[in-house]
Amino acid sequence: VCSLLSNYGWFIILAAVVLYFLVKLISRSLEARQSGRSGAAEAAEGDFANSFLDPDVVVRRQEALAAARLRMQEELNAQAEKYKEKQRQLEEEKRRQKIAMWESMQEGKSYKGSLKLSQQEVESGASASAVPKSKPDKKPLRGGGYNPLSGEGGGVCFWRPGRRGPS
Repeated sequence: VCSLLSNYGWFIILAAVVLYFLVKLISRSLEARQSGRSGAAEAAEGDFANSFLDPDVVVRRQEALAAARLRMQEELNAQAEKYKEKQRQLEEEKRRQKIAMWESMQEGKSYKGSLKLSQQEVESGASASAVPKSKPDKKPLRGGGYNPLSGEGGGVCFWRPGRRGPS
């Protein structure tokens, strides 16, 4: 017993102190719960009865929920209609392109060329609304005979290989 106390005495004392504070804390929380429960139970009972058992409140909540669901469904239906309309337009455009391609093949023309022309017409229609910008004539930055590897035509700056041998 003496060897046990001499080896583990401080640990036993520390465990006893921690245990004492835990018991004290638990007893306080239980007392607070019991005293708070009696007052809170009466108040909660009244709120519960008013909010969940009152038929008018329940009916209003259900009506509001149904109205919100109806609004969301209408929005979803509108989005679906827009998507269907867009798909119809794309299908119609594809059909027109196929007809144009077939007609150009019947005439003996290249169908790829006609597709390019139709795309250019669409692009030209879009670019016609934009303001065209005029490009001024620009002078080239270097002369036509410039070659950076030859060392000619570069002016003052040019590259020379380093000397061979130890530096």
